[in-house]
Amino acid sequence: MRQLTKVQTIIFVVGGLLMVAGAFMALFRMAEAVWVFAPGVVMFVCMQMLQRYDGENINIRRLRRIVLLSDVLLLLSALLMYASNGNPLKLDWMTYVQYIGNNWVVVLLIAALLQLFTSFRIGKELEKEK
Repeated sequence: MRQLTKVQTIIFVVGGLLMVAGAFMALFRMAEAVWVFAPGVVMFVCMQMLQRYDGENINIRRLRRIVLLSDVLLLLSALLMYASNGNPLKLDWMTYVQYIGNNWVVVLLIAALLQLFTSFRIGKELEKEK
């Protein structure tokens, strides 16, 4: 795995903290939550994309694809959080509640579980590789 530089690591950690802060702000129905959460997601995802694996281990390559899927889900959760903030798409009420509502929470949960799973598995696979 390609290691991040010190500045990239700081951006990665700050992005993660902004994501957590934005999600907690959304729990308290703060309208500014999306403006904290979305930049955190972008920072986190961009730095995670820079961590490449150039080895031959098939398991690590598969796990990296799962990480990329969870990154897409994180971006989707930020988009859904924006869409759930006051119905900016001007949908009728039933369509809005059924398809957008607070579905960003479900997408975020799936992405977080995938991130958690892959972080442990990639670490074990890298130890085996050494």
